[in-house]
Amino acid sequence: MRKLKAQIIDEAGFERTITRLAHEILEKNKGAESIVIVGIRTRGEFLARRIARKIEEVEGVTLKIGSLDITLYRDDLLGKLEQPQLKGTDILFDLNDRNVILIDDVLYTGRTIRAALDELIDLGRPKTIQLAVLVDRGHRQLPIRADYVGKNVPTSSSESIRVHVREVDGEDSVLLMHPELPE
Repeated sequence: MRKLKAQIIDEAGFERTITRLAHEILEKNKGAESIVIVGIRTRGEFLARRIARKIEEVEGVTLKIGSLDITLYRDDLLGKLEQPQLKGTDILFDLNDRNVILIDDVLYTGRTIRAALDELIDLGRPKTIQLAVLVDRGHRQLPIRADYVGKNVPTSSSESIRVHVREVDGEDSVLLMHPELPE
């Protein structure tokens, strides 16, 4: 059981963070001309859509947006999941020679991102793959870093981060959770 330790980002902060990430992506890529947005299911998919909307508002363009289901690319598939729940990858556009902005909610060990990179490479040969995350909590097991970070939140390995998005959870927030100690 986990209990709330702190609210890291509230609703207003969530919106500001999405806006800042969108502007940083535009700045680094000198506009939106060559970018496509891909979110990792589940919450990364909704963050991707929101960041894409912000970019579209600023640039007056329509972006190609897709989502990845990395379930079959996970390195713990055989050991952890009894019956994997496949949600499907939805990328209906060419990735070749595009700047792919890969979006996820939390960067932790790097294993989810490694799985996403493997799947993206199987789908095409992007010019670049840039990683945007809402929260980077440290504790990397693989040499992976985000190009765009909403908030760095140092955590202990026993703590966890919960990202709530309105579309799934009814609210936008980022929570730091702490394990409840046995009595």
